[in-house]
This record gives sequence, structure tokens and C-alpha cells, in this order.
Amino acid sequence: MFNNLSDKLDKAFHVLKGHGSITEINVAETLKEVRRALLDADVNFKIAKTFTSTVKEKALGQDVLTTLNPGQLMVKIVKDELTELMGGDTVGLNLKGSPTVILMSGLQGSGKTTFSGKLANYLKTKKTKNVLLVGCDVYRPAAINQLKVVGDQVGVEVYAEEGNMNPVQIAENAVKHAKANGKNVVIIDTAGRLAVDEEMMTEISNIHKAVSPEETLFVVDSMTGQDAVNTAKSFNDVLNFDGVILTKLDGDTRGGAALSIKSVVNKPIKFIGTGEKMEAIDVFHPDRMAERILGMGDVVSLVERAQEQYDEEEARRIQKKIAKNQFGFDDFLKQIQQIKKMGNMKDLVGMIPGAGKMMKDVDIDDDAFKGIEAIIHSMTPDERSTPAMINASRKKRIAKGSGTNVQEVNQLMKQFNQMSKMMKMMQGGGGKKMMQMMKGMQ
Repeated sequence: MFNNLSDKLDKAFHVLKGHGSITEINVAETLKEVRRALLDADVNFKIAKTFTSTVKEKALGQDVLTTLNPGQLMVKIVKDELTELMGGDTVGLNLKGSPTVILMSGLQGSGKTTFSGKLANYLKTKKTKNVLLVGCDVYRPAAINQLKVVGDQVGVEVYAEEGNMNPVQIAENAVKHAKANGKNVVIIDTAGRLAVDEEMMTEISNIHKAVSPEETLFVVDSMTGQDAVNTAKSFNDVLNFDGVILTKLDGDTRGGAALSIKSVVNKPIKFIGTGEKMEAIDVFHPDRMAERILGMGDVVSLVERAQEQYDEEEARRIQKKIAKNQFGFDDFLKQIQQIKKMGNMKDLVGMIPGAGKMMKDVDIDDDAFKGIEAIIHSMTPDERSTPAMINASRKKRIAKGSGTNVQEVNQLMKQFNQMSKMMKMMQGGGGKKMMQMMKGMQ
């Protein structure tokens, strides 16, 4: 996420290294590189110029704080301004209304239908809402089927009227259906086009007038950069939408849309899509995103994701097993499943301060655990519960059954044993000893 922009901003701040104070000369040199980094990220020229001018104004005349060097002070100023540029505050959904109607808009290919499913899943699982998905794309043959597939994936009902080519009527009927069947959120997936046209705008405007949505959201493919910002402006002129959804942020995005869109349409980014899974949806936090762009990580979001997957009862069960030396590969497999549910692996690594920079050239596959899972699934139930019984002949059989080799099985066994020892050490009061050892290594 924003790797190129992060790299270029990091290089820009190197200009200040070794200087005892921030002067007009080294500030100007640094901000020249910052502006170039923003333009390379497809940020609008006027926005990039205004941004660097504001940073320069705030940086000049400031004394270097005793705990900060000039580079750190400049990073802090840039972080604060990036946060403001992307909206400043986190803005949630307006879920008032009975039912709450959410109208999804955007161009074809922006990921609108998939994100409708992700949003339905988010509201169902995190806000305990009873959601109805509505298919109002009557032009694209596979659109309704795609929405039904998405609905099945997340366990949400999909309302559609086969043969009805009037999307306004479908939307009105869907809201009536929701009221009659106890649905408290209606998400309407509208038709997209390859480009903005009058017919499309008239249609979505008519749907908007007919159902009076509490939330009108514009879905943007973040990989289209500045074009996405221009399209958002066209939609906003007609719909006056409430917020923006940025999809495909896990791809090779330059970041221009995320950085520019708030300044152009003055509407907040509310959610981002970070992968293909239905769980790959995050509330957009401008301050956290600014920190990630500047290589500071996002520990808060990482902890939040971990807490979502944390099961207290399961944790107590694992603790008892560790205490009795009964922690086995079935338990290990469950831990892996929880990690996988947290999201895209490269995205998770990027949330760890400094790790994103260290791992930028490392290809972290979402199937990173595939080989481990194959090895564990090739073990017998007895072998999974009692790893100590796995001898040389059993390792050969496991390797053959999992499509791996004995060396890989040995490596997993070694990692498993190390992890088991560490977990027992942490549980048995060894945590303090480990902290002391780590302090001594600093």
C-alpha cells in the first residue's frame, strides 16, 4: 500500500540528516523532493503545491525539539498535514433510518458490487444489522448473478426482480420488502458505466430521489489515480454523495486518489478495500494512513484486527494445554487460521513499524501458510496431538502426503518446538526474563 510514495518520502527526509537545525535552504530542498513524490503518486499539482507550501510555513522558524532531530520534526509536520489532507477525522456511517438505505454508486469495474457484499458482511458481523442487498444493475447480464454469489458468501439475502428493467421501481420495492421482513439496512447496488454519461447520472439521480438514502457512497478504484478524483467530482455534482469508498488498495496503487479526493470533493473517505476476501474492509482513519505512508506502521489497526479474531475461551483452553505440555499441531493450525482471518499478509506486515520498509522487496504471498497446512493435514490425528511421536519414517510419509520434502517437515517441527517453548516460557513467568534479555540486547 503506497510503497512507492513511502520510499520517495523517506528519501526526501534524508536531505535533513546531519543538520542541527531546520533552515530555509534545507527545508526548501526537502519539500522539493516531497512535492515530486506527491506528483509521482498522481496527486493533483495544485494540491501538491498547496500541501508543500503549508508544510514549509509550519516548518520555518521552529526550533528542533530536544527529543527530535530535524528529520523527525519534518516527518511530524508532514504527517499532520497528510492527515488533514485525507480528511483529518474518521467519519463513520449514518445508520439512522428504518431501514437505513445505502446507495452505492461508481463506474463499472470499480469493485462496487464486491464492496456492497463486503459492506453487508461488515454491518452484519460488526454492527449486528439485518442486511438486504439489492440488485439494480439491470444492464450488465452477470451483475445480478454476481451480487447473488456475493450475498451467498456473506449469508445476506439479495433482492432482485428478474425481467424488470426499471431500477427505480426495483429500489422502491426492495425498501418495502425490507420493511415487511425486518431488514434494518438496505444496500442498493446500482449500474455502472465505462465512463460518466447523462443517462447514467439521470438514472442514479432518480433512484436517489425515490428512496432518499441515509448514505450515498461513491466507490473509487484507487488504482486509477487522478482519473478517479475527476470522476468523483462529476458524480458529486449530481448526487452530492456522503462519502467515498477506496477499493483495491492492496494493489500497485500510487495513492493519488486517497490523497487528493477529500480536497477536490470535500467528502470523507469512509472505508477502504484491502483485498479480495469479504473480510478485507477497513474503516478509513486518516491519521493511521498518514503514519503508514511515512513508514511508521499502524499498530492500533493491527491490534484491532487481532482482537476481532481473539477468542477468550479458546485462549484459556490453549493456556491449559501449554501448561500440561499438550499443545499440538491441531492447536497450531487454529492459530494459523486466526492469523489468516486478519487479512492480507503484506498489509499486516506493513502495519508493523519499520517492517514495511525492510520487507518491501520480499514477496509475501497470501498462501504463505499453504505448505505448513498441507504438512499438518498429512499427519494422523495421533501425530497432530502428540508431535513427539513423529520419527524419521513418519516424516517421510508426511512429506510424501503433503507434496513437500523431509527437510521442510523438519523445519516445521523445529519452528513448532521453538514456539511451544517460548509460549511456555511466557506463561510460566518467563516473560519478565525475556523482557530483561531484550532490554540487554538494545
